[in-house]
Amino acid sequence: MAKATTLAVPPTTSTLGRLLGGAARQRELSLVVILVLMVAVVATQASQVLSQSNLTDVLVLASIIAVAAVGEAMVVITRNVDLSVEATMGLVAFAVAGILANGVLPIPLAMAFGVGLGLVLGLINGLIVVVFRVPSIVATLGTLSIYRGIDFLIAGGKQVTATQLPPDYLALARATVVGIPLFVIIAVAITLVVAVILRSTTFGRSVYATGSNPEGAAVLGIRAGLVVFVAFAICGLLGGVAGVMWGILFGTINATSATGVTLQVIAAVVVGGVNIFGGSGTVVGAALGALFLTFIGNALILLRLSQFWLQAIYGLVILVAVTLDAVLVRRFQRTVSSRQRP
Repeated sequence: MAKATTLAVPPTTSTLGRLLGGAARQRELSLVVILVLMVAVVATQASQVLSQSNLTDVLVLASIIAVAAVGEAMVVITRNVDLSVEATMGLVAFAVAGILANGVLPIPLAMAFGVGLGLVLGLINGLIVVVFRVPSIVATLGTLSIYRGIDFLIAGGKQVTATQLPPDYLALARATVVGIPLFVIIAVAITLVVAVILRSTTFGRSVYATGSNPEGAAVLGIRAGLVVFVAFAICGLLGGVAGVMWGILFGTINATSATGVTLQVIAAVVVGGVNIFGGSGTVVGAALGALFLTFIGNALILLRLSQFWLQAIYGLVILVAVTLDAVLVRRFQRTVSSRQRP
């Protein structure tokens, strides 16, 4: 009897997952097409959008958001959310800048410390969600305030300026490898590695199973709690990487650094095709979403439009994507149910 029950769970989850996965891939393709069209339209009004310096600026900033979005996507796929990503980035950026300004550690070790700090913050989030069973939106809203408060406490009303930091550290923002910005290479590498993990490993399949059908995943012997815990840890780790990159790019860091980034990161995730209800989507889509939204922000500047529209666009993107996901999930569930009827 137990065997029959186990076999009854995967078809529904698998079929629904395939349908949602196909929709996510279609959204990724649509996103690329829309992005190309937007670039063409903006170029007719502001030709500098295609200049090498502008494209480099867009790609470098998008790389930071993409790294954070990849981590966020893993959490969202498990049917959770991490609202503390901006505080993680800000705290890491300030901690690393403070260490370097005071000559406590050399550049490589300071950067490693920042990434490790991000991992610790992610582990704390996972612990609260999994062990204490606090809903992720509540838990990470709380840690958002706690991590930001720690940042303010450490900063003490001061900031670290670019002139206090080693030139070699700041130079990484403009470093290139065979003509490609280092930040872009880092973001692409992270995206591809995580994409392979999610697509081709047992852990990756467990991530999707946990988000799409937690009860079915439990029947299959998947330790959903451990999967969610690891997802939050990876999100924190990548938030640490993004925080280090943020500090390198902007140089001058204070306790409010990266404020508002969470909205952009979550918007990138959902516009990239990751279902906010969990179980489907790809980190490649999340990275494309980061590039898409970063370009919109850049276009508004070039067209001399108010930055108010940028925040409004982020909010609108989230609302539209979540509504679309809800409609698709209901439609696909009806499709799966009809296929299972005798």
